[in-house]
Amino acid sequence: MAGPSWRPRSADIPTQPGVYRFIDSRSKVIYVGKAKNLRNRLTTYFGPPEGLIERTRRMVQTARSVDWTVVQTERAALQLEYAWIKEFQPDFNIRFRDDKSYPYLVVTVGDEIPRVFLSRRKDIAGAKYFGPFANSWALKDTLSTLLRAFPVRSCTQGVYARAKKAQRPCLLGDIGKCAAPCVDRITPADHKALALGLASFMDGKDDGVLDGLRYEMLQAAERLDFERAAKLRDRIEAIETILVKNTMVLDDSIDADVFGLAHDELHAAAHVFRIRGGRIRQARGWVVDVDQKPSRAELVELILRDGFDEHFPPAKLVIVPELPRNDDVWAERLGTQRKDAGERGSVELRVAKRGDLATLADTVRLNAAQTLQGYLSKRQNDVVSRSAALAELAEYLGLDEAPLRIECFDVSHLGGENQVASMVVFEDGIPRREHYRKFAVDGARDDTDAIYQVVSRRLKRLTEPREADEGAKEKNSFAYPPGLFVIDGGLPQVNAAQRALNDAGIEIGVCGLAKRLEEVWRPGDQFPLVLPRSSEALFLLQRVRDEAHRVAISYQRTTRKKSLRSQLLDVPGVGEAIAKRLLKSFGSVSAIKAATIDDLHAVPGVGSELAERIHSALR
Repeated sequence: MAGPSWRPRSADIPTQPGVYRFIDSRSKVIYVGKAKNLRNRLTTYFGPPEGLIERTRRMVQTARSVDWTVVQTERAALQLEYAWIKEFQPDFNIRFRDDKSYPYLVVTVGDEIPRVFLSRRKDIAGAKYFGPFANSWALKDTLSTLLRAFPVRSCTQGVYARAKKAQRPCLLGDIGKCAAPCVDRITPADHKALALGLASFMDGKDDGVLDGLRYEMLQAAERLDFERAAKLRDRIEAIETILVKNTMVLDDSIDADVFGLAHDELHAAAHVFRIRGGRIRQARGWVVDVDQKPSRAELVELILRDGFDEHFPPAKLVIVPELPRNDDVWAERLGTQRKDAGERGSVELRVAKRGDLATLADTVRLNAAQTLQGYLSKRQNDVVSRSAALAELAEYLGLDEAPLRIECFDVSHLGGENQVASMVVFEDGIPRREHYRKFAVDGARDDTDAIYQVVSRRLKRLTEPREADEGAKEKNSFAYPPGLFVIDGGLPQVNAAQRALNDAGIEIGVCGLAKRLEEVWRPGDQFPLVLPRSSEALFLLQRVRDEAHRVAISYQRTTRKKSLRSQLLDVPGVGEAIAKRLLKSFGSVSAIKAATIDDLHAVPGVGSELAERIHSALR
């Protein structure tokens, strides 16, 4: 597919909801958009230019990069899109560029006779605000529905005063959408209780209204009154739309820096949301440089060290995934940075455990994971990095040439039983999935014996007569000799692989990568090689090892399910359908063995006689 040179790989774009920003050569945001699925939306920009409308084509031609921020819901994406269009005023955006703000639902609980209404202002004394909300129509429809359950007055003060003077309620009072305190149909105290109930419902503390509407909808459907049921369904959806928790817009008084962290054995990435005045002013991710395997607390210290600049000094509240060591010292240090930038107040370091900030921290963590994934993908697909990795491997392992083809073996089992193994193939640092192989292992004493058997079986194919045709050789990838064997394990497993090589009379380089400390073992060595953690060679070995482990685990689970089902199928009267139901209900044969006859009989399709037969057969 055509597209600009800076276009990101489709596989690197997440499929979650989020907000994306196109940026020009001056690092200016020129367009902000939101998507339910970022990958599906962004790929539409990178098709043939003639397929785009003129405005979009000019935007893509002007842009020099695109970034994105993942959020948890489509509504959160809409809120963040709105906030960033207001913040950056992008040239190619039309929506939300005026000064129009989102509406709030307001309950004036401080008044003697409270009122509920919609407003775009937030300066009403004694009022409780809910929102803001993106869909005005949904808010109006929901308010109309809520007034049936909580008939709080919604009229203006002038209308209320005229009705009180004339002792005649308005239309809302006549149709049951207002308790009509203007004509004393309800006491001020009872009316205020209604208003507090409405506020409690909007806070998510009372589901009675929704439960009542759902019950009424089901009753209408049973009466075949589908028109009424559809209207009730639409009301329920409108209320649920309003009640969805929004964490992209916080209280105006909140200033905070929310950090997220993602890491594996060799790499770490951080992400931060800068919240000022209740709005996310910046979202930034970066890769954390680590020379050794640090703890999470040490990683937090690194992101606090590098996470601020002159444009964004520390906020009063800093949310971190885990408190660093000597957190009081760090709080004091960040407070000094804040004062040096001319800001007032000290800094509080905290881990958010509940509420909007905790939900927002989860969103930041998702973005940190995306930052890490993007970095690893870019590094994996970089030709220079792959070439450097192969050259480093040859140097570290003493190979005559760079191992252009690497084969990695891993053994998997369940408590020593049902042993299987995998072989994955990387050529020029890229997986060749069509060359992967899976092995069933019978009678192996332990992992080392299993490795010996599997490597011997692989080497046997190298000693068989090869076909002269190169096309046949390509199809029969077992006949293609590798430059390096990698074993998932330590010295015993590596020595077992070398023994298989010696017995076959074949010379191929072999090494192992142990999981715990990422140590590289060579046959017969007393001590392992410890490669630099930033080494491209170690990065490649880790990827190869992890892929072999993934394939082995996946294959082992598949064979495990087959063996579990076969035990059930040996019971007379149990067929594929019954076996599937039993495994779905209990999860494993062990749980089925422990089940009582009554438990077995409760499974659909299992009669009392069959339940007794299964119970006795498995025991």
